Amino acid sequence: MNVIRDPAVAGMFYPADTRELKHMLQQYLQEAQAEGPRPKAIIVPHAGYIYSGPIAASAYVRLKAMRTQIHRVVLLGPSHRVGFRGLATSSAEQFRTPLGAIPLDREAIERIESLPHVERLDQAHLMEHSLEVHLPFLQTVLNDFTLVPIVVGDASAEEVSAVIEALWGGEETLIVISSDLSHYHDYQTARSMDQKTSRAIEELRYEDLHFDDACGRIPISGLLASARKHHLQVETIDLRNSGDTAGSMDSVVGYGAYVIN
Repeated sequence: MNVIRDPAVAGMFYPADTRELKHMLQQYLQEAQAEGPRPKAIIVPHAGYIYSGPIAASAYVRLKAMRTQIHRVVLLGPSHRVGFRGLATSSAEQFRTPLGAIPLDREAIERIESLPHVERLDQAHLMEHSLEVHLPFLQTVLNDFTLVPIVVGDASAEEVSAVIEALWGGEETLIVISSDLSHYHDYQTARSMDQKTSRAIEELRYEDLHFDDACGRIPISGLLASARKHHLQVETIDLRNSGDTAGSMDSVVGYGAYVIN
């Protein structure tokens, strides 16, 4: 049976109408700076597009030059709705968005399910937005690719890194980490916190990332642990918050976009 995971937050976090969604994505990407090294991995925010879409686009636009090269995307994001230990895979064959269906790399998924801290848990994927909001961006900037979607629960940096290492691959594989930064502070407090967090990310100091710094600090930490092993560098290419895009400055959410190469 061909099991499809249908979109859960289309019409809320991003437009459900295909034409409107395409127009919004193209606008964000056209306004972003495309020059820069080709990344092995990116860290991008996962809020509603009106809030974090321009920041995410600053990283996704870098992938356009790699659209025929990347054939697999490993996508990790934090769990917002389901509590569990370890990392969760999906039994789906495809993830669908208003732009079409993306096939999952079942062979790769079954391979990482042999790791002791990885389990198949469809409930973790069913309503999770941290992965879903990135799929239309990926469908826009890449050609044909398969997806390895992973929701991260309570896990160590080393456990996440072990999964990333198992799927590292070569130029055909892109790693995407989904994370917002600080939550619900005033504008200036958030700016200060997010600048400090960005410095830690740039310096691969995942041990210095704490609960309030980023909702995806666990998947970020796993990526940074792998980046150390591979002697890669992290560059912050955009750092703003909802007060800069579409929200009040009294209580903001921070968003950062990073490229790792």
